[in-house]
Amino acid sequence: MRRSVMMYSWLVRHLIQPGHELALKRRTFPCLRALRRQQWWSPAELARLQDVKLYALLRHAYDRVLFYRRQFDEAGVNPHGPVADVRTALAAVPVLDKSQIRNHLGEMVWRDAPGGVFEFHTGGSSGEPLLFYFDRRRQAYDQAARMRTHEWFDVRVGDRELYLWGSPIELRRTDRVKRCRDLLFNQRLLSAFDMSSDRLDRYLDAFDRFRPVCLFGYPSSIVRFVEHARSRGRVLDTRCLRAVFVTGEVCYPHDRAVIQEYFGAVVANGYGSREAGFIAHECPLGTMHTMDENVIVELIRDGRPVGAGESGEIVITHLDAYAMPFIRYRTGDIGRHAGGRCACGRGLGAIDVVQGRSTDFLYLPNGDVKHALSIIYPLREMRGVKQFRVVQGEDYGVTVDVVCDDGAARITPEAVANRVRPVLGGDVPIAVRAVGHIPSADSGKHRYVISHAKEAKEETPHV
Repeated sequence: MRRSVMMYSWLVRHLIQPGHELALKRRTFPCLRALRRQQWWSPAELARLQDVKLYALLRHAYDRVLFYRRQFDEAGVNPHGPVADVRTALAAVPVLDKSQIRNHLGEMVWRDAPGGVFEFHTGGSSGEPLLFYFDRRRQAYDQAARMRTHEWFDVRVGDRELYLWGSPIELRRTDRVKRCRDLLFNQRLLSAFDMSSDRLDRYLDAFDRFRPVCLFGYPSSIVRFVEHARSRGRVLDTRCLRAVFVTGEVCYPHDRAVIQEYFGAVVANGYGSREAGFIAHECPLGTMHTMDENVIVELIRDGRPVGAGESGEIVITHLDAYAMPFIRYRTGDIGRHAGGRCACGRGLGAIDVVQGRSTDFLYLPNGDVKHALSIIYPLREMRGVKQFRVVQGEDYGVTVDVVCDDGAARITPEAVANRVRPVLGGDVPIAVRAVGHIPSADSGKHRYVISHAKEAKEETPHV
């Protein structure tokens, strides 16, 4: 049995996954081989690599993307100047935010990108829906960077990976297609959007049957999974588990301790977003390394770079986003540069004090528990919704505040309620309010889901 598992992991690693990427015209594995080498370069060598890639990106954006040609001309930026001045040129480019993308999307896309362009949506942790585009180059580099960080914890392509996650792409697939995908890539997806007690019981059994090498998910969802296992007196089979990867939310120290104590495996935090890309990941020594080969990370406050030890907003330039360049994109998250070179030996930079991403669960009167993203996904895909916030009261009733895009047809309360009703069921009152503004939290970000309800107790004991 163990021999057959190892053999199939080898096949996925060396044949199935590379063949899949090749068929999609993504250079993921050549990128991975390059990243394996480059992580050991000195900070100065990595900075030179960034300069070369940034120079090429700025020229591409000016020559092929109307939005950036206008931005550069107005700012007096000459992307065809000497490469030595490329950082000065970058600093002169105005920062980019979601509102600009929404207002100028048609002028920001290079539709002749090799391999085509692909549409994506995100609500982000700001609760502001966003439509944007990827190309194959960016997909390859983002995926390769994630593969590399998994390797830091001895988790390789093809090893059994269990996802406690909520991807709208995955959840729309038929069960048959989903099972084929799981079988093919040695992965298993458990929906974090439905975490009722009965469903969690099945998840516990699935974990033991699958015996994953790594677990990947939202920290809040994994903590709930652990708490449920303890309530059932279950000790899961974690003999194969090497790491638990968490992302998508702030991973608080208490949650990390709960996860690590139960699984007996290291917990590694990743940071990024769909639109900004894969930005940083913890190494085995706990340093949150930035993916310097792929992104330039700036920390800005009041329009200026922050000093050493100071916190600022994380602003990202993705060096491999060509179909739709993200140059000096405001993430809304707060971070601080971590000084010094990590003892792990990698030359990659480091950030810490990442703040702003926090998620609540939604509780239903029948005892079901829904991850906040289960309601964010349908709301963020409604065209014309500029911003939203969901608040659940102690009585389980939900109020959805919606800010409509002035350039789109008004969104009716009925349309919004119909979007979220499949998530909440028929027993939860839904009120929809059209508002002109939703205030930000102290971090500068919006809490997009806030729940004041408590989980309904089971009516009968589990047998």
